[in-house]
Amino acid sequence: MPIAKVTRISASAPDDVAGLETAIARGDIRPEGILAIFGKTEGNGCVNDFSRGFAAQSLGAMLERHVGAAAREVCLVMSGGTEGGLSPHWLVLERGEGMAEPGPALAIGRAHTAALAPEHLGRMGQVEQVADAVRRAMAAADIADPHAVHFVQVKCPLLTAARIGAAQARGASVATTDTLKSMGLSRAASALGIALALGEVAHGDLADAAIGTDAGLWSGRASCSSGIELMGHEVVVLGMSPVWSGRLAIAHGVMADAIDVAPVKAALAALGLSPDGAGDQIVVLAKAEASRSGAIRGRRHTMLDDSDISATRHARAFVGGVLAGLVGHTELYVSGGAEHQGPDGGGPVALIAPRPL
Repeated sequence: MPIAKVTRISASAPDDVAGLETAIARGDIRPEGILAIFGKTEGNGCVNDFSRGFAAQSLGAMLERHVGAAAREVCLVMSGGTEGGLSPHWLVLERGEGMAEPGPALAIGRAHTAALAPEHLGRMGQVEQVADAVRRAMAAADIADPHAVHFVQVKCPLLTAARIGAAQARGASVATTDTLKSMGLSRAASALGIALALGEVAHGDLADAAIGTDAGLWSGRASCSSGIELMGHEVVVLGMSPVWSGRLAIAHGVMADAIDVAPVKAALAALGLSPDGAGDQIVVLAKAEASRSGAIRGRRHTMLDDSDISATRHARAFVGGVLAGLVGHTELYVSGGAEHQGPDGGGPVALIAPRPL
């Protein structure tokens, strides 16, 4: 039976693969079993954040030394921005085989898409492409019931001046010529693709005009991070499957706003843990977004008014601090920009931990 393994490794820089190399040398990680690596890197998380590409290149080269061309199948999902006290780190998601505690248990599936034409970014073409990839990743994880999916991580592309120019030279129009806004549109379309695949929204409710604008359409299990380092999508589905075995389990909640920890506590309880007993064993995956209203529970925030630092960076730091105080460590995969990923100002949070013996 398949058995999932998740290993968190500290990183001193975007090209620091020494910890992963050591874990492989010790036999703690089997490189041939690695399905995906999520990484938090200390860039700005914006269009020009090359720490993501640097990290992906470094990890890819290291994996290729161990598994050859198969390294290209590993989903390398790098999220830039470790503002506040967030710590750079890698999350290595691995599939093994054997017999362990009977399921249902954590299951991992992945899928890649072809390159997305720039004119489809932020439009229904991207929604459909991501939805198809989510369904394929679910099948790879042996998850038949969409309700058994607890988190879907998508790495999606963005537009650059060169990509916009290439589309326009072919006579095609793009959803935006603002490269920073293209990041949000790409995350938005990807999130709606996840919502469509999981049955959280109906196809008839979706249209180009709703992408990035209709805050009433959202997924409670989507996490999308855009980057300059790819033009396709890398999709990783995390859920519970009776086909998988092992101690690891996953639960999720949806924060209604940036300080709403009650759903996170409920997810801890679903795993048989309490905040006081959570500690370093908990893997945290979360989205963060500054509310469009400019307020949190009726009190004004200034994240949207800062001309020096983007609101996504403020939100990552703020939500990261809230969650770190709850679980007791700072190696949290908190991704900014939560368009259609949870309600306005809130966002999905997934927790992975071994079930108590």
